[in-house]
Amino acid sequence: MKMFIDGRQAEARDGQTMPIYNSATLALIDTVPRATPEDVREAIEVAQRGKAAWASTPCHERARILMAAAAEIDRRREELARSLSTEMGKIIREARAEIRVCAQILRAFAEQANHHYGRTMTDYQIGTEQDIIFTRREPLGVVACISPFNYPVELCTQKVAAALAAGNAVIVKPASDNPLTVLKVLQICLESGVPGSVLQALTGSGALVGDMLARSTEIQAISLTGSTEVGLQVAQNGAATLKRVFLELGGNDPFIVFDDADLDLAIRDAVQGRVQNAGQTCCSPKRFIVEHTVKQRFVDGVIQRLKALRLGSPLEEDTDLGSLISERAAAEVQEQVAKTIAQGAKLVHGGERYDHTYFQPTVLDEVTLTMDAARDMEIFGPVFPIISFHTEQEAIDIANATCYGLQAGIMTLNMNRAMRVAAKLQAGGIVINSSGNYRHLDQPFGGYKMSGLGREGASVTLEEMTQEKSYILKNVLA
Repeated sequence: MKMFIDGRQAEARDGQTMPIYNSATLALIDTVPRATPEDVREAIEVAQRGKAAWASTPCHERARILMAAAAEIDRRREELARSLSTEMGKIIREARAEIRVCAQILRAFAEQANHHYGRTMTDYQIGTEQDIIFTRREPLGVVACISPFNYPVELCTQKVAAALAAGNAVIVKPASDNPLTVLKVLQICLESGVPGSVLQALTGSGALVGDMLARSTEIQAISLTGSTEVGLQVAQNGAATLKRVFLELGGNDPFIVFDDADLDLAIRDAVQGRVQNAGQTCCSPKRFIVEHTVKQRFVDGVIQRLKALRLGSPLEEDTDLGSLISERAAAEVQEQVAKTIAQGAKLVHGGERYDHTYFQPTVLDEVTLTMDAARDMEIFGPVFPIISFHTEQEAIDIANATCYGLQAGIMTLNMNRAMRVAAKLQAGGIVINSSGNYRHLDQPFGGYKMSGLGREGASVTLEEMTQEKSYILKNVLA
C-alpha cells in the first residue's frame, strides 16, 4: 500500500519501502513507503491548505461525511477484520469487534460535534450589566495523530474522528509493524468525502516522522498512544512550540482480589482481561494482587482456565490466543519472564515462546515488591504475576507502588470497601468487580502519573481538539 499525501497515493521520494509481515506466520504481506523528510514537509505544507478549507466546512457536512465513512466501514467489516487479524495476530473475533467500534467512534464524534456548544456569561461582574459575552469553539488547525500497533484501527480512529469532527486537518502516522488496515480505513474516509488536503497518512520510521511532526511549528497538536519512553520524547519536542500534546501511554495495572470476592468471576475476568489481544493491551491487568487466604485457589483456577484456552491461528474462529506482534515483542516478554524468575518468582505455568511470535500463557507466583514486574516493568504479553497481601491498606500500597496509573480492577462483594479502595487508587479509571481491561467510547479514558496526559473519549476529546474564543459585545444592551 501507499501513503496518502494531498489526496494521492504516494511513494517515498527516494523509493524506499518497509516490509509488513503476517505476525503469526511471518510471511510477507505487503510493503509501505518509508517516508523521507521531504515527504513529511510536503504533508505538513498541504495540511495548511486543508485546515482552512475544513474549518470553513459546515459542521453538519463534516458530520455527514464521517457518518458515510462509518457506514462503509460497517459494510466492509469482515474484509477489514481479516486484514487486521492477518497483519497483527489479533484473533478474528476481537478483530471484528475492533472494526465495529471504529465505525461507532466515527458516528459518536459526528453526532457530538453537531451539538458542541459555546457558552454565554452572566452579568455577575459589576460594570458589565450592558455587555454580552459568548464563546465559540474553533479548530486548533493541524493535528498529528500517532497510533500504536495493539489496537491500530480503534485508537487511530479515536484521534482522527475527534480531530476531523472538530474541523482540524489531520496527519496520521500509523504503527510501523501493521499500518495496512489503518490505511484502508483512512482510504474509506477519503472516498467518503474527506478532502485529501485534510487527511493524510505517512508511513515509515517513527523516529523520523514522529520527531518531525512533534517539532513542526505548523502543527498545533499531537495525539499519541504508545510507550511512555516515546511519549516523553514527543512531549519534550512539542513543548518547544507550545503545541497541545495528548498522551495515552503505558500501564502496569493492578487487579485486586479480596477474600470475599466472587472467586469464579475473578478468575474468569482475570484470564479474559489478560489474554485479550495476547496480553498486548495498555489497560489489561498486569499485576494480580490477591488476598493470601484465597491466593492458592485463585492461582489454581487461573491455571485451569489457561489450560482450556485454544492456541492457534488468529484467523480460526475458535482460537482464544493469537500471536504477539513480532519476534522482537515475544523475545522481550521471554526476557521479562526470565528476569522475574531470576529475582525470585516461581514459574507455575507456561513461560516459553514458540513458533517465533507466540508466547505461552504464563503464571508467576510469589512475586514481591522487590521485583520489577511488581512495580514499573510493563509485560506486554499473556503473563500473570501473582502478589499476595494481608490487609486492605497493603493491597492499596502495592497497587500504587508504580510509576503508572492507567486503570485498575477491584474484586469484592463489599461495595463500601470497593468505593473506599477505588478512591485511594492512583489511576484514571477503576472497574469494580471486573478487571481494568475496559473502555467505553464515551469514557474519559486516560491515566495518572506516567500513564499519560489528557483524556480521550467522545465525552471529552472535542474539547481537547478545539480552542475557545470569547466574543464581547460591549454596551450592546445600553
